[in-house]
Amino acid sequence: MTSTERAIAAAEAHSAHNYHPLPVVVASAEGAWMTDVEGRRYLDMLAGYSALNFGHGNRRLIEAAKAQLERVTLTSRAFHHDRFATFCSELAELCGMEMVLPMNTGAEAVETAVKTARKWGYRVKGVPDGRAKIIVADNNFHGRTTTVISFSTDPEARADFGPYTPGFEIVPYGDLAAMEAALDAAGDDAVAVLLEPIQGEAGVLVPPAGYLAGVRELTRARNVLFMADEIQSGLGRTGKTFACEHEGVVPDVYVLGKALGGGVVPVSAVVSSHEVLGVYRPGEHGSTFGGNPLACAVALEVIAILRTGEYQQRAAELGEHLHGELGLLVESPAYRGGVRAVRGRGLWAGVDIDPALGTGRQISEQLMDRGVLVKDTHGSTIRLAPPLVISKEDLDWGLDQLRAVLAG
Repeated sequence: MTSTERAIAAAEAHSAHNYHPLPVVVASAEGAWMTDVEGRRYLDMLAGYSALNFGHGNRRLIEAAKAQLERVTLTSRAFHHDRFATFCSELAELCGMEMVLPMNTGAEAVETAVKTARKWGYRVKGVPDGRAKIIVADNNFHGRTTTVISFSTDPEARADFGPYTPGFEIVPYGDLAAMEAALDAAGDDAVAVLLEPIQGEAGVLVPPAGYLAGVRELTRARNVLFMADEIQSGLGRTGKTFACEHEGVVPDVYVLGKALGGGVVPVSAVVSSHEVLGVYRPGEHGSTFGGNPLACAVALEVIAILRTGEYQQRAAELGEHLHGELGLLVESPAYRGGVRAVRGRGLWAGVDIDPALGTGRQISEQLMDRGVLVKDTHGSTIRLAPPLVISKEDLDWGLDQLRAVLAG
């Protein structure tokens, strides 16, 4: 039995089977490359679902974490610490907002956004207690908590977890008329629209041009919060700091996570105005680890990196190259017509594979055999989201492996 087989067997024996990972056991990583327990190298074309935007072992982030580890890692919010205020002010500035409520995971941040919208609705907008409505889109992925899966349309996420939390209306993603109808039906009880500017788990779905701007107009006219879940799409992935910027849209609330912790520690946050986040009073919401010193130190370095614009530019330039190359694969006879469609923005793409060539899982396994790691979703789609530090040469090598798989 190999080291890989032993490690996988041990994991299967002692962990809940809530994931179906590819059969590779990573032992170390640097930049855009990972090395397994057998010493084989793989090009990471997933980047932890955008958590590793700045690459594995980014020295600036590692040094920031190491320096903080020597000082203090946790105080809980029972006390102040010397990194907290700076983190909040600098993240608010990056977002063009005023206040920050830090948490840990993306799902926690979404839960916090939902609670915030409801409290704002009752305290500020004057919605009668218990009647707040939040409008969401189908095929969304905002996490896996009980509340979040209550407004999911994914049967795997929902099955056997009811009863479900009420208060949500689901409309087709990208359909502005449906959004307007749902807001009109909810009337004064509508408190928020929660959307991913680009739906990642659904297969990197980009809405029609003008959709986000249209949602912004609808919500502003009705005194409804527009909450943008930029956990995967934000912080450089699409070629801008936030995906909403591609339509010149500024939401009322940013929901952030993943890359905010640089792949080093979990850091998430809800970022908004005084009017919105000012509804909280002591004891109404919290987290022992939310905004801890170690998280703040790493996130501050992430913010400093993003201020340079270097990674946003890399994502834009390499993304243009990526989508140009992927576009040549669509229905190409040279590749057995195996690519049906390509979507995405920046260094982020969803590639729909003809089921006749294999499932997304099978294509992912074939790429793994050729030294490239990707992840499938929704049956026949694979997602490409390499670290933004990837070189053009490595990106092209990874695309060569995809071409080889498609060519059969």
